[in-house]
Amino acid sequence: MGKHKKEKKSRSEADNSQATREVMDIRSLASYLGIGKSKIYALIRHRKIPASRIGRQYRFSKSVIDQWLTEKLITRGEDAQIPLFSAEPEIKPNEPSQ
Repeated sequence: MGKHKKEKKSRSEADNSQATREVMDIRSLASYLGIGKSKIYALIRHRKIPASRIGRQYRFSKSVIDQWLTEKLITRGEDAQIPLFSAEPEIKPNEPSQ
């Protein structure tokens, strides 16, 4: 009778399955976010990304990372707009006023 062959996962399939895990390491987080590992280490060093340290390794909760991404959204609301020019023109001290 025929032997069962194990299906070999391609590297991209393996990365995708790791990215959907609830707890990720540096490599799977880099793949999930689409940025380099060195950028993640820089974010950790500056305490800009939520991370847990277990021994000498970092771990990231997918739900916490998703919440962090939501909080970091840049929106185009009217409140977010900064006017380039003030409503009233500025009068310089050397100019005579009328």
